[in-house]
Amino acid sequence: MLEIKGLHAYYGLSHILQGVSLSVGSGEVVSILGRNGAGKSTTLLAIMGFLKPNPGEISFKSQGIGGLPPYRISRLGIGFVPQERGIFGSLTVQENLTVAARWGVSGEWTLERIYGLFPRLRERSGFRGSKLSGGEQQMLSIARALLLNPELLILDEPSEGLAPMIVLEILSILRDVRQAGLSILMVEQNVRAALAVADRHYVMSKGKVCFSGTSADLRQNAAVLYQHLGI
Repeated sequence: MLEIKGLHAYYGLSHILQGVSLSVGSGEVVSILGRNGAGKSTTLLAIMGFLKPNPGEISFKSQGIGGLPPYRISRLGIGFVPQERGIFGSLTVQENLTVAARWGVSGEWTLERIYGLFPRLRERSGFRGSKLSGGEQQMLSIARALLLNPELLILDEPSEGLAPMIVLEILSILRDVRQAGLSILMVEQNVRAALAVADRHYVMSKGKVCFSGTSADLRQNAAVLYQHLGI
């Protein structure tokens, strides 16, 4: 579904990503873990076209997308949930959901199905985005990305700043989304959350991938857990 090979990226003269390679298979959930400043979010920004590979290759369903503008990458079938959530505070929940929905692209995700998955959003459909709690805003951001009817869903720190009970609810939603057949790539600092939902994991440090493996592999690698994830 997604493959990255030898990805380098810069902010000005700062060399942030230094040869990152990773992949996401069809129907697979993959996490990128690491401390602050490891390059996790920068990797997602490069995938979504906000940074150009310099050099490196990014392909989606065997089509090169490195350097394409974000709107074209989105239209190819990638939904993005940014770290800051990016909802429209002045619009209602329902307006946020419908403003960019792609009805009929695959037909899988409709407004009614979204409200079935997120009953809290149905209850608050007339509320402005600015009146929602942090957890509700995160649900709205995920729901809006699903209404693009993507084949790959990318999430940047979906559990950040949320109460433990809300994190569990978000993880349950992601499992349901996975059961619907979507591929998911998620950046997380919450290792337990990533282990609860992802099939495979990449650990990043100083712009490089320093570990890749299954959940069982990661649990058994005490050195990586301690040195790079602080566990």
